[in-house]
Amino acid sequence: MRIVIAGGHGQIALRLERLLAGRGDTPVGLIRDARQEADLRAVGAEAAVCDLESASVEEVARHLEGADAAVFAAGAGPGSGAARKDTVDRAAAVLFADAAERAGVRRHVVVSAMGADSEPPEGTDPVFAAYLRAKGAADAAVRAREGLDWTILRPGRLTDDPGTGRVRLAGSTGRGAITRDDVAAVLAALLDAPETAGLTLELIEGDDPVDRAVKSVASSR
Repeated sequence: MRIVIAGGHGQIALRLERLLAGRGDTPVGLIRDARQEADLRAVGAEAAVCDLESASVEEVARHLEGADAAVFAAGAGPGSGAARKDTVDRAAAVLFADAAERAGVRRHVVVSAMGADSEPPEGTDPVFAAYLRAKGAADAAVRAREGLDWTILRPGRLTDDPGTGRVRLAGSTGRGAITRDDVAAVLAALLDAPETAGLTLELIEGDDPVDRAVKSVASSR
């Protein structure tokens, strides 16, 4: 499969690209800076330079043409302010979904965040609150599209510990941590499970092997 990944230089995206390339797929990472191309080549991915904060729908759609699936794994990242949470975590996600529809790429997987469907509790850090609102608005926009077979994945607190290959994946899991390695593994498995289209799933560390966890949510519909 040819899979286009927005935010292709991110920590989860690079792990996902390595997994996809290793199993014989063709991952294509969208990056803002051409200097990042070497990092993508090192994990076996192709690179396409495209700034989702300034590109048009038509430009992004050209990168998506001929793809079998699309993954939105971009984010403004730590240290960014509320304005960039809106332009990346919301607006870029919506733009990417628009472009996928235009290019006819139905399979669409989104990396979101726990708590994105609720108003942040009083006292939440303003920037983090803006992040959650941005993710929630983007998720709502993706869910409204009839031209996409979407799955939304909401990981718990991310860590850089080595992946265990064992997770808890469900509509609601409760709070918990999850390694970036295991998030990437679940994303790869979701791409192979079109039965999960239309689901919003939370992910934390657990006891189920990744493939079993994905098959379980797919069969429970």
